[in-house]
Amino acid sequence: MKRIHRRLFRLNDQIDSISRELKLVNAELSNHRSINDDAQTDAVVGNYIDREEAGRTAGDVRRFERTAFYLRVRRAKLVKTRDRLLARLPD
Repeated sequence: MKRIHRRLFRLNDQIDSISRELKLVNAELSNHRSINDDAQTDAVVGNYIDREEAGRTAGDVRRFERTAFYLRVRRAKLVKTRDRLLARLPD
């Protein structure tokens, strides 16, 4: 098997792995957004403890959003590399 084929297989494996991880991160992000919505509502009518909790949950949402963004960027770069290599394959 040629080197380019091995590299393509490796890229496809990495793309699949990142896609699975992104799916999990998005599911977790959805849960954290729901928790954050509740915490923000509680902070409006609650005390300082509720406001502190709202700050923590908002931070969790930002972290998961950032992780999802970087996973999408990484996957896009790998797809671009894979497409470039596919174009170099002989017919």
